[in-house]
Amino acid sequence: MKLRQLIPFFDTTAQDWAAEARILRWLTFLWLFVGLAVMFSASYPVGDADFGDGLYYVKRQLLAVFIGMVGFNLIVHAPLRYVLGIADWFLIICLGGIIVTLLPGIGTSIGGGARWIALGPFLLQPSELIKPFLVLQSARIFGQWERLTWTTRITWVSVFGAMLVGILLQPNLSTTALCGMTLWLIALAAGLPYVYLWCTAGGGLLLATLSISLREYQRKRIMSFINPWADPSQDGYQLIQSLLAIGSGGTFGTGFGLSQQKMGYLPIQYTDFIFAVFAEEFGLVGSVLLMILILTYGTMALIVARKARTTVQRLVAIGVMVLMVGQSLLNIAVATGALPTTGLPLPFFSYGGSSMISTLISTALLIRVARESSEAEVVSLPERRSAKPAPTSNPAKERRKPASEPQNKASSEPRRFRPRNAP
Repeated sequence: MKLRQLIPFFDTTAQDWAAEARILRWLTFLWLFVGLAVMFSASYPVGDADFGDGLYYVKRQLLAVFIGMVGFNLIVHAPLRYVLGIADWFLIICLGGIIVTLLPGIGTSIGGGARWIALGPFLLQPSELIKPFLVLQSARIFGQWERLTWTTRITWVSVFGAMLVGILLQPNLSTTALCGMTLWLIALAAGLPYVYLWCTAGGGLLLATLSISLREYQRKRIMSFINPWADPSQDGYQLIQSLLAIGSGGTFGTGFGLSQQKMGYLPIQYTDFIFAVFAEEFGLVGSVLLMILILTYGTMALIVARKARTTVQRLVAIGVMVLMVGQSLLNIAVATGALPTTGLPLPFFSYGGSSMISTLISTALLIRVARESSEAEVVSLPERRSAKPAPTSNPAKERRKPASEPQNKASSEPRRFRPRNAP
């Protein structure tokens, strides 16, 4: 790979890609740039108030974009079979990171959840980084389900279950639900027996109900979602401020950077509730355009999945579509009060280095599948058997015929000489 291929705008090979891959590439960059602009607007007041630098969060986000973009370009230029070959190792490493966050004194707790590992001034969130590798490995396992032994099946289903339980214990119910939904939909697309799917869905609902029953703050979120005005200053405060921000946007919004709710009224406005700031500044028109962008991305992902050559490629495309579109719709539903408050980030919008890197890797996988699905396949043609040429005669041999070979009947008889004086 050449060095310029690591910089997306100088990668001249993209012009030779299939149409789906090029469209997805530019949709990704458009989504990324709009998200960075909105994150800049939403985080500037908090960065200026807390650190004396309005660009504090933007700088850290740009570093994550750079790291994620390197991984993005490596994946779009690498055969998918190579990435699939190392997906299981990265999944196990990320699972180990999730387990480490549960150990006292190692996991960093923010907002009541120990989901991060501190690496100097940076925070690493294994539950975000595991998402693209979860898609790869689940597509690999469920796509070859009929050819696998029961030992292999049980082993990887146990690994997936351990991952979901580990994320739930952090606690992080929203990410657990998203990963479980992704696994379930990939298994459904792979054609696994319905009895497995319904039993798994029932077990997931039972586990979620148990988690809500045992944790008081999750029950309060459910109650505040049902009626946020019952406690407007405590549990319902965040949702009320989000609804006020969205309603204040009107048709065309207040204008870029002119949100009022981000000025200390709306909590964590640059992460989980960043859509409320976007809706306030860009209004109904901007929100509809964002929904069109998300739905267009999902439509292109389904087109790529339909054109995929192998089952594993199709499942990877479906898994990435669920992550990108599903997570976006869940975040928007939370900000608008359609779902209880959760901690899911909005892809490419919400602040978070691990989320940005994970999202860029996921989109790269989809673009790679689009490239491999549309590239020309080299087919070896059977060799055509041509007639053997007649042996070339040697002119010298034709001129010099053997003496034993008669030239004609007369010459074949020996000459008889009669003496002159014979009678």
